[in-house]
Amino acid sequence: MDALAFFSSDVFAYIMLPALIFMARICDVSLGTIRVIFVSRGYRYLAPLLGFFEISIWLMAIGQIMRNLNNVAAYLAYASGFAMGTFVGITLEERLSLGMVILRVITKKDCSPLIEKLRAEHYGLTMLDAEGAQGPVTILFTVMKREDLPHVVGIIKEFNPHAFYSVEDVRTATEGVYPVRPGGFFRSYLDPQRFFRKKK
Repeated sequence: MDALAFFSSDVFAYIMLPALIFMARICDVSLGTIRVIFVSRGYRYLAPLLGFFEISIWLMAIGQIMRNLNNVAAYLAYASGFAMGTFVGITLEERLSLGMVILRVITKKDCSPLIEKLRAEHYGLTMLDAEGAQGPVTILFTVMKREDLPHVVGIIKEFNPHAFYSVEDVRTATEGVYPVRPGGFFRSYLDPQRFFRKKK
């Protein structure tokens, strides 16, 4: 009887229920954001799995909204949870650092020290001589794991602080030259991406 009274109380209707809807929306929108990113990167098996949990949580949240159509607090919690879930999803994806990126560097300064440094750390490089708006430039291309990007950008800023660079996502990459990390074999073998990425 006490439990029934609690679920019928204003405290539950205007505090507990909106809080639960807010948390549910954060979870399902975060999963949805990551799922879309996984789809774009070819994770054939992991993306549907996330989609299952995403839609299950969403159905529970929307079900509570439909049962409480006169509860304005539930509406506000639903919308706020969507906004926060988008932010959380993007933040999680950045922290996971999944996939590969291509880094393009354009520099006017002699970039021999930068090239030597990157090659010393076993990053594969492709170099092109080109003509920029203000004269000759050198363009460097390298493909790397996303998790290595902050480290490489730090090297660029150290050797060529005024160099222009851009970063693009890479869906797949083969036959590349990448740094070997400590425990690299086991890390690569146990990496869940090798099981969930779409096979070519």
